[in-house]
Amino acid sequence: MALFARAAATKRVERLAWWRDGRVKRQADPLAVEEPLEIRLCFGERSRHSTVTVTMRTPGGDFYLAAGFLFTEGILHRADEVRGIAYCTDPAVDVAQQYNIVNVFVAPHFPYDEAKLQRRWYINSSCGVCGKASIEALQACGLPSVRGDLQVDPDLLLALPERLNAAQRLFRRTGGVHAAGLFDSAGNLLFAAEDVGRHNAVDKVIGQRFLEGGLPASETILQVSGRLSFELVQKAAMAGIPILSAISAPSSLAVDTAQALQITLVAFDRGDHFNVYTHPQRLGLAAGAAVAQSANG
Repeated sequence: MALFARAAATKRVERLAWWRDGRVKRQADPLAVEEPLEIRLCFGERSRHSTVTVTMRTPGGDFYLAAGFLFTEGILHRADEVRGIAYCTDPAVDVAQQYNIVNVFVAPHFPYDEAKLQRRWYINSSCGVCGKASIEALQACGLPSVRGDLQVDPDLLLALPERLNAAQRLFRRTGGVHAAGLFDSAGNLLFAAEDVGRHNAVDKVIGQRFLEGGLPASETILQVSGRLSFELVQKAAMAGIPILSAISAPSSLAVDTAQALQITLVAFDRGDHFNVYTHPQRLGLAAGAAVAQSANG
């Protein structure tokens, strides 16, 4: 399986900096690139394909993003359903190769579902996957609760934001991307990704694990750099990740979804404290602890 994907991209632009005392300075500024990515499923011959979605993303880890999206949306189920992933090189397309179309070639035994593949989700980098209905709808679609006996020391969780930050090279250059990192139970970083979309960064991490055949990831922790939304909890549940942690706030629906799907949801993980909103028993805290109990004070 070809798994080349270009490195995370930046673009240099010119900016003017202005100070209150009237000083002006002109200099180059690196920005995180935001471009559309079309994700296609390809059957048999290259000419037969179905466009599943178009998402705005930062180039880099595109193949992982495509695989992760298709898995977390319930279209792909196993790594052996994928024969290969490649950028579109269709000579009939009269444009220069921009690396903005990814073809996912599926195996002959892939369960073709015309109705499912006709759904198209158009995503932007701020709102995540649109059109999701409710927790009940997720459960009705067969999304199971997260299982596993993972136990993590609270102090280990406090160390994860800094470990993820150390892997955020694009953020240090631009200050304009989100990050997601998958850690093992000892706090070792397994894989990290950056993107202008927080949901894309998570899909890149999950996609890498999916293509390696490592799902469900029941012995791992997912740490993210921003806030916690409903779709991030959904993606963690699809991957079987039992602990989801963020440095910022959760939404009310994220908390309700994590509670229903038995995910330990941690937020405001900063410095010497965090808040745990659901299933605190995985952190050695009392199972009956109040919502938003703080660790280490």
